[in-house]
Amino acid sequence: MTCILFTSAYLVFMSPVSALNPSTCRHQEQFDLNGVYKTGDLIIGGIFHINFEVSIFQRLQTMLFAIAEINRDQTLLPNITLGYRVYDNCVKLPVALRAATALIGGLDNDFTDSGCSGPPPVVAIVGDPLSSHSIAISRILSLFQMPLVSYSASCSCLSNKIEYPTFFRTVPSDAFQVKAMVQIIKHYGWTWVGAIASDDDYGQYALRAFQEEIKTFGCISFIETVTTMNDNRRVFQIVDTIQQSTAKVIVVFSAEAELLSLVKEIVHQNITGRQWIASEAWSTSAVFATKENFGSFGGTIGIAIRRGEIQDLESFLYQIRPKFDLNNNLLLQFWEKIFDCHFQETTIKTNTTLSSVMIAYNVYKAVYALAHALHDLMSCQNGKGPFENNECADIKNMQPYQVKLLHYLKSVNFTNRLGERVSFDENGDAPAIYDIVNWQMTNNGSVKIKTIGLFDESASAGKEVPESICSKSCLPGTRRANRKGQPVCCFDCIPCAEGEISYKIGEYTEFYNPNTENFLSYEDAMGITLTTVASVGSFISVGVLAIFIYHRNTPVVRANNSELSFLLLISLTLCFLCALCFIGKPSDLNCMLRHVMFGISFVLCISCILVKTIVVIMAFRATLPGNNTMKWFSVSKQRGTVFFFTFIQSIICIIWLASAPPYPYKNTKYQNAIIIIECDVGSSAGFGCLLGYIGLLACICFLLAFLARNLPDSFNEAKFITFSMLIFCAVWITFIPAYISSPGKHTVAVEIFAILASSFGLLFAIFAPKCYIILLKPEQNTKKTLMGRGTNEK
Repeated sequence: MTCILFTSAYLVFMSPVSALNPSTCRHQEQFDLNGVYKTGDLIIGGIFHINFEVSIFQRLQTMLFAIAEINRDQTLLPNITLGYRVYDNCVKLPVALRAATALIGGLDNDFTDSGCSGPPPVVAIVGDPLSSHSIAISRILSLFQMPLVSYSASCSCLSNKIEYPTFFRTVPSDAFQVKAMVQIIKHYGWTWVGAIASDDDYGQYALRAFQEEIKTFGCISFIETVTTMNDNRRVFQIVDTIQQSTAKVIVVFSAEAELLSLVKEIVHQNITGRQWIASEAWSTSAVFATKENFGSFGGTIGIAIRRGEIQDLESFLYQIRPKFDLNNNLLLQFWEKIFDCHFQETTIKTNTTLSSVMIAYNVYKAVYALAHALHDLMSCQNGKGPFENNECADIKNMQPYQVKLLHYLKSVNFTNRLGERVSFDENGDAPAIYDIVNWQMTNNGSVKIKTIGLFDESASAGKEVPESICSKSCLPGTRRANRKGQPVCCFDCIPCAEGEISYKIGEYTEFYNPNTENFLSYEDAMGITLTTVASVGSFISVGVLAIFIYHRNTPVVRANNSELSFLLLISLTLCFLCALCFIGKPSDLNCMLRHVMFGISFVLCISCILVKTIVVIMAFRATLPGNNTMKWFSVSKQRGTVFFFTFIQSIICIIWLASAPPYPYKNTKYQNAIIIIECDVGSSAGFGCLLGYIGLLACICFLLAFLARNLPDSFNEAKFITFSMLIFCAVWITFIPAYISSPGKHTVAVEIFAILASSFGLLFAIFAPKCYIILLKPEQNTKKTLMGRGTNEK
């Protein structure tokens, strides 16, 4: 099946191979493949864009040099000779795809059964330099488990091992490049930047990553996209955007080809005063780093792939001998540049240099990474292999062992002759190490691209660092106010309000209120008064409870269930004491406790009164002939009813505290110079349910007591209950507007006053008449007196 797949690829995509001919790519629309090759035991494929500029020719020569160096090395792949087959992609995706499929399928026109054994046409491919090309090629190669090791494709999307399982690279991912560029921007305090990106995968993926990184501390003034299309209108639009923007720092993610027209127009219009941040694709471009462009682009800071001085490469290049051929003039151009000479027969002009040593070094590492993976595969001992049944791969067998080569390529880890470690992470990416470069003018007037640091080191001095911010920092006494419809980096500085002091100078000026905190405390005159009244109320309740317990066997106390009277007095004591929880500095515990105690104690109190009212009505009906309703509402059922009503309020409190409990809140809306600390109810619905339930029970109790007020009874308690509930309802109805209109700590005072007033109303209205009889009219506290007037004793 593997042989058939290769054959299909050959039949569909194969085309004649001629000598390396740059004119083919430049002037012909048909996509003929142009390649160079050398035979060997194992063939490594290569895809380069040879004809883009002369200096890139050095990348191809670096691959050939690395293979020749490996073949001479007796310790690396001994008895194995590496060959190569290299194609030109002509900077066209269709050509790159045809080159890849031609490398997979081989070049022989005749296929026999023996063609399915032995090594494949190529064991791996070095290239393609472009990210968009590598994405398409990698999808094809993954079908054959063929490794693709790129020396320049840096798109972060290629780190996805699910989509690109056979892709590796010796250049770091753009994800790391973006982080390095952001570190430079943060170092200089630039928060207002422009961004330009090419419209391919390289530019757009890098731009998206940059947007995510920059938004943590700054803003993007504008985003523009450049293309390789010669669209002057688009170029003029981008230049106009640059001129109109207040951003002085511009980040560019693009290759040289896309920027050519834009750079020319910027220089033509003499746009200066911008700090350019260059991605690795153009930071070391000898095309742009010229004396003519320095006025607009001088001082450019860029991220560059680490360069390496490859030993003996220079002498290898000098040994190349040109052959005069107008149809194959790349070598002639290369020769003219190195020796600074000129062939009279040619009319070729170029301004490129050997500045591509950085990319060439990555080519060198890619070839050696494949060689080490092949060496590890060949060195495997039978029975100790990493595959099924401890098997090893046969390096000379046509079986689909590329899968096994991938295994060794993933684990490549060696130190090359330059002392640099070469390895791949789990995504097939190389270690993220960058040079930071700066475009500087030399004494002789030429432009030098100088390495000034590694990754996050600062640029060299000598050029004034521009300021690139949307709004200047707010001075002391002012604070930041965002502009409507603009990014957060754009703001106005307005004077601090009364009581506010700005204490941090910066683009995000912070301010605080230095005045003292204010709350209803025990030291305030109001706090002392309310504490005293609450304490007196609780002592009176306890005193009445003591009187009732002492006289518990008298008719007045026994009438209408003495147990309910005891429970009612205890609940009133709790009502007085809960008022104390509202005094003092609010805290998380205090805010929750005050509302829970208030809700449960008042429900317990109203429940007792409601049950007493029901008992009064049933006791009167029980005096009628043939009526025995009291047996259906015994003492135990009365007690159970009280606790049932209280249990419902407890559930409401638990749900409220679990969902959105009350919490301390600093309120400055009434007075700027004063911070009022109060309790926020947290959930308005929870607080509303608590008050609503109390109000519901109070209304029912008032209604029943009002209906029973005229029952014939010498000591009709319904009258006193009616009066007490009238006071209770009146207090809490008037509390609502007073609570809303009272500012600051007076709000708490109003709430405490309502608690105390309603509690005193219940205490005196219900128990004052009984205490009067018990203490001052003991002669009336007899069963005979009460029965003689129709009193029903219980």
